[in-house]
Amino acid sequence: MSDIWYQQTLQLRQRPRGFHLITDEITTQLDRLSDIKTGLAHILILHTSAGLTINENADPTVREDFETYFTRTVPEDSSLYQHTLEGPDDMTSHIKASLMGSSVIIPISNGRFALGTWQGIYLCEHRNRGGSRSVIITLNGTSG
Repeated sequence: MSDIWYQQTLQLRQRPRGFHLITDEITTQLDRLSDIKTGLAHILILHTSAGLTINENADPTVREDFETYFTRTVPEDSSLYQHTLEGPDDMTSHIKASLMGSSVIIPISNGRFALGTWQGIYLCEHRNRGGSRSVIITLNGTSG
């Protein structure tokens, strides 16, 4: 057995505003995940207007309901905020990203993310046109 520390930056494809499953996009691009028998993955999104979370991976209406909730909770009303240089979704995107969080930690077992049966990693895109997003993933664990 040997210890592994590995870090990789991945580019996620551009998505519209909303909550999107990205588990497969990450695992297909991520090198060395299969080398780890027992460990942890730390995934950090490198943006202040998008977030990450883990939730339901089967029913897409869950992701739609997340978007509905956050749109109602943090309305795009420019009169409420000072930071609106990039449009009405500017400050609201920062608030939503802070509420969701910018990282997740996932156990690794036998070269795979140890997620529950109905769990997946979400990209929480809060901008109307956010562009592609980058994540940095740090893997740590044992091989063999």
